[in-house]
Amino acid sequence: MSQSLDDQIIALAGLFQAVTQVQQIAHQGRCDAGSFDTCIASLFATDPPSTRAVYGELRDLREGLSTLRDLLQQQRGQQDMEILRYALNLIHLESRLRRKPEMLDIIGSRIDQARHTADHFGYSHINLINNLASIYTDTVSTFRLRIQVTGSPAELQREENAARVRALLLAGIRSAVLWRQVGGRRWHLLLFRKKMTETAKRLAEKANQSVLH
Repeated sequence: MSQSLDDQIIALAGLFQAVTQVQQIAHQGRCDAGSFDTCIASLFATDPPSTRAVYGELRDLREGLSTLRDLLQQQRGQQDMEILRYALNLIHLESRLRRKPEMLDIIGSRIDQARHTADHFGYSHINLINNLASIYTDTVSTFRLRIQVTGSPAELQREENAARVRALLLAGIRSAVLWRQVGGRRWHLLLFRKKMTETAKRLAEKANQSVLH
């Protein structure tokens, strides 16, 4: 496998953290605020010194690392399959997006324009979330493959929740782009599953330990 396996797992964890929160919002109308901010902040990390720097500290990815570790070890139920479906669909959408450089330029330009709002009001501010959601709607949502988010109709019909879901899906795309940039490929999930599981487990333990210290 090219590039560092740690880098690939960190990028995948970013993706799985985003889709885990999509599922939580869809079913419960809420998600962990810190994990949410980590995903949204990753959209603005355009020139990071390392893969880990896209997300901050390793502890900021502990939700994604734990989810990825558990799914690689064993898929346990319907909600696990929802998360996996979202993640694989985003990876597929990233491959479609890669063939449309003009769309990538639009996304990059509009994210850069949103940076001012993020810097002044934080990553959870409704104006920023609505802005990022509109970027997703105007670009990625125009593909024939569209991610069908399932959950509580009452929660999904709330405009704020719908916007947060779209913003998180955009963040998931960003992590899928990063995963490919550091050498990740879909067939790795089959051929290197054991190595990936071991790495995800090690990084998840490290992330949890850093919270305790």
